[in-house]
Amino acid sequence: MLRGRTVLLLLVLWAYLCSHGDGLRALRRTTGGRRGDAGVGLTLMGQDANGVPLRRSKRGWMWNQFFLLEEYTGLDHQYVGKLHSDGDRGDGSIRYVLTGDGAGSLFIIDENSGDIHATKRLDREEKAYYTLRAKAVNRITNTSLEGESEFIIKIHDINDNEPKFTKDPYFTEVPEMSPLGTVVTQVTATDADDPTYGNSARVVYSILQGQPYFSVEPNTGVIKTALPNMDRETKENYVVVIQAKDMAGQMGGLSGTTTVSITLSDVNDNPPRFPKSLYEFKAPESTEPGTTVAVLRATDADIGRNAEMNYRITSSDGPAMFDISTNRSTQDGVITLRKSLDFERKRSYTLRIQVENSNPDPRFLRYAATTDGATVKLIVEDVDEPPVFDRVGYVMEVKEDVAVGTIIGSVSATDPDSRSLYLFAMCRYSIDRRTDMDRVLNVHPGNGSVFMLRTLDREDIAWHNVSVIATEFNNPRLMSRVPVYVRVLDVNDNAPTFATYYETFVCENAKANQRIQTVSAADADEPIGGHRFFFSLAHEASVKANFTVRDNKDNTAGILTRRNSYSRLQRSTYLVPVVISDSDFPMQSSTNTLTVHVCTCDREGNMQLCNQEALVLTAGLSTGALMAIIFCVLILLMIVVLFAALRRQQRKKEPLIISKEDVRDNVVSYNDEGGGEEDTQAFDIGTLRNPEATEESKQRRDIKPETLHPPVRRTVILSPAHRDNADVRNFINQRLQENDQDPTAPPYDSLATYAYEGSGSVAESLSSLGSMTTEGDQDYNYLSEWGPRFKKLADLYGGEDSDKRDFV
Repeated sequence: MLRGRTVLLLLVLWAYLCSHGDGLRALRRTTGGRRGDAGVGLTLMGQDANGVPLRRSKRGWMWNQFFLLEEYTGLDHQYVGKLHSDGDRGDGSIRYVLTGDGAGSLFIIDENSGDIHATKRLDREEKAYYTLRAKAVNRITNTSLEGESEFIIKIHDINDNEPKFTKDPYFTEVPEMSPLGTVVTQVTATDADDPTYGNSARVVYSILQGQPYFSVEPNTGVIKTALPNMDRETKENYVVVIQAKDMAGQMGGLSGTTTVSITLSDVNDNPPRFPKSLYEFKAPESTEPGTTVAVLRATDADIGRNAEMNYRITSSDGPAMFDISTNRSTQDGVITLRKSLDFERKRSYTLRIQVENSNPDPRFLRYAATTDGATVKLIVEDVDEPPVFDRVGYVMEVKEDVAVGTIIGSVSATDPDSRSLYLFAMCRYSIDRRTDMDRVLNVHPGNGSVFMLRTLDREDIAWHNVSVIATEFNNPRLMSRVPVYVRVLDVNDNAPTFATYYETFVCENAKANQRIQTVSAADADEPIGGHRFFFSLAHEASVKANFTVRDNKDNTAGILTRRNSYSRLQRSTYLVPVVISDSDFPMQSSTNTLTVHVCTCDREGNMQLCNQEALVLTAGLSTGALMAIIFCVLILLMIVVLFAALRRQQRKKEPLIISKEDVRDNVVSYNDEGGGEEDTQAFDIGTLRNPEATEESKQRRDIKPETLHPPVRRTVILSPAHRDNADVRNFINQRLQENDQDPTAPPYDSLATYAYEGSGSVAESLSSLGSMTTEGDQDYNYLSEWGPRFKKLADLYGGEDSDKRDFV
């Protein structure tokens, strides 16, 4: 039936081609083996691998396709197939042309016969098929006789690639004690051959090494445990070799191998164990609390977190004497001391220690015990210890008036290593002088009695802190010290005094019993009940007392006036003696003086006029401030005097004629070869104006003194008119002699003026300069009688010692 349909189809196609006249005259089919090929116009004639022509099969048609086996190993070119045109009559007029993938290089065609050959060895894994095009052309006209036909050359696969694993080696792990069949890992191998053609790419897995511990599934490559409860502590690492073989594992297939490294991971299936059941350690009795006295180490076959353990003390014959903890880096049990050891009281301790896992696994608790125990014996070693005081510190009290050598207390120390009461006292005592530089105390070296070396003063130092040292007789290097605090008790040995310096004023118009000052007292002593002071007027001043003292009974007293008025002119200052007594035993008292200044006040009691001290007092200045002000005023006066002296000295050195306009009696000669205009010092006219300001050695600036000729003495003959004026004559002679003997005089003629005013006038000078020296002789008391308008001048000039007050 299939063949009838094919014939009918070919007939229809032939009729169609003939009606169009395309030069194709016939169509001939040629079978091509089990996969026959047919072409339109060109016939594809193929052969099998042995060169036998392919025959048509009844299995159906594969159009336009050739098949070629890969990896051809022959010496000749491998024959692929043949192209044939119905118009080829065998006379060589037809030429076959091949184009497409590999045409001319991988595949060549015989242009006369149409035979196609492969020139190289082909690999399907590189390229599985090639697409080519073929046509037949007239050799002479080079025209195409038939249309171009496309066909495929497909490479048939052969088993030329072995399976390859994706990893080599594999690393994995599985928990120890895993049950049978636990999946460990999966391996995978790939084959480059065609998986759709035959069994070349069908891989089967097998185990070559690793039995009987592990197994592998042939088709999936899954590796599983083959034995239950494998113990890591017995064997931890395993090496398994897996093979992958193609062709479904049949004989002749290719194979590849890989290595799988399997490690058993740890689980907490082992409890900690002590290597010994009894441990013994030693510790000296001088070991400080907190010190490590023993270290225990338990072993655990597990590792990591599964090997962490905890230690604890389950029993001890020294309660609260020891602690135990775990060193997390080494998992050791560290026993530390909580209290001090004493060889004389207890020489050994026994402890029971238990260890257990910190992270137990419930799955393995039923297999073995989870804890372990051991006994620890600690032996206390005897140490030669320093003496021990019966107290950590001593407090002693002593009065400040106690006599030298008085015993104020005692210290006591014992030797803890002693075995008898006699040896308990074999200690030597001494004072650490670094704590008692003033050598206030001392201690008896035998019995520890502390006594005084000098008297004390509580007001100087209230507490004395010293250290007493106790040393052994047989070993002086062993010593201990204890602090001794000595408190100095107060005795009433200081008299009360004014709390500060008191100074006040009273108005002339004061009334009787008027309070002018409130005073208070201070005492360096500190009585237990507090201070209580009593104030009174001194007995010697109470007969004709101008003031009274009223005790306020609160440790203060008021100073009161006793009469109605006071005269500042009669007496400007009063000294009031006040007696202050304390209430302690023995009673101490002292007399203190209050200074009262009498001042002029208005009706409201405001001070208007008073002496210097009262003014300062009302201004609120203390004695120290007053002294500072006076000192500053003195310094200013000294500066002013010094400045005036410097100005006066400078005025003497300078010429009187310093102004260009002042040309009186000053003639300068220019008709010589002298110094010219700069020679203005030929003669100083200031000498005639003020003979007292004569400069003794005035030198010229243009001639050196050593180059001048020695002076020549000259005689001056005065006229009879001048002989009677001895004053002028003496002056002229003096000036003439000075000019004659002056080595710096110019060697040329110059005019010297000898003007002179005389010795003075009967009227004397009218200048105010120098009047300071006579001002003190005048009496300005009449200014106070001129009324209020001249009160300021009366205050400035009428007071006593006003000059002194202004400058002090």
